[in-house]
Amino acid sequence: MITVAIHTLRHACALKNLLEREGVKATLQNVNLSNPEVTAGVRVRINEEDLPVALRIIENPEVFGIEKAEENDTPVILVPTDFSPHSSKACELAFSLAKTHEASIHLLHSFLDPVYSKRSQLNDNLNFDNDQAHDVATDNAMCAAKASMSELENKIVSGIKNGEIPPVKFTHQISEGVPEDVINQYAREHRPMLIVMGTRMADDKARELVGSVAAEVLDTCRLPVLTIPGGEGVKNTGCNFKHIVFFSNFDQQDILAIDNMLKLLPAKPMEICLVKLPSKKFTGDVAASLSRLKDYCLSHYPVHKFSIDEMNISSVDEDFRRLINQYSVEIIVVPNKKKNAFARFFNPGLAHRLLFQSDIPMLVVPI
Repeated sequence: MITVAIHTLRHACALKNLLEREGVKATLQNVNLSNPEVTAGVRVRINEEDLPVALRIIENPEVFGIEKAEENDTPVILVPTDFSPHSSKACELAFSLAKTHEASIHLLHSFLDPVYSKRSQLNDNLNFDNDQAHDVATDNAMCAAKASMSELENKIVSGIKNGEIPPVKFTHQISEGVPEDVINQYAREHRPMLIVMGTRMADDKARELVGSVAAEVLDTCRLPVLTIPGGEGVKNTGCNFKHIVFFSNFDQQDILAIDNMLKLLPAKPMEICLVKLPSKKFTGDVAASLSRLKDYCLSHYPVHKFSIDEMNISSVDEDFRRLINQYSVEIIVVPNKKKNAFARFFNPGLAHRLLFQSDIPMLVVPI
């Protein structure tokens, strides 16, 4: 047995209860049983082999403590989850980013009432026939969601104790509603610094006729969104992305998008390839414009390496695959201009297209 802390009796008991609640056996030593109220110097002792786990618990009371920390100005990363494997992968990366930015994590799950998600008909009283089953179905769906969220939280806490996940404060929320609407509502009310979402692999997404929640959020949300594919073949870089492709629009807003990108991604030397978005409207010298943008980036962000490349409008798919292989791309960054609903429906942007065709993480920066 070794001593991990020396406290007054009250604090020693609280620490002992905290450790034992997380599976670490602890004992108290030097307790004055005749007058415990004035006891000082109580030792909290544990088995030596439990020391690494115990230290992670002691050093992160905001994660393992009973009481939730009060809300403050700490930045928040929103992580929508459906408890699937690709969602779990996004959650792990979000914790790495949150540790870098000293931010907290907010897990968000939404569900549709299984009664109203099916076809309903009006009866003679102008009510839906499914109204009577609504309360029962909602209660069942909420119970299932709470059980899944509890399982996810236990997995995260276990990962923090084992050193597999960075120790970051996190909260959760479960809401009934359309997932993209619930996500957008939270984003409008709380303004998280980033939304991290898991997506299915490209082959699975291509089979979805309606689309995906991630695509809807990209089209409607005016906050940075990071999408993480859930395939086994996706490179596991944590949040340390080194090889990046940035798609340029050749306007002043590109500078803002690059600046926001470098604020969100960890401040380590990166290799960034600047690529012009293929467009019939642009009639200038692509190479010269890219060169000027590269010179600007080199002078303002000297810690990073910048290169330039082009995509031909007649061979976008082929050029995109070439870029991915040539530069060993680990993440795609796309500036996303606001469009109205009509334009989004009939002319989806590059971010929407790449989401469904690519199995590479993508950061979409609103401009």
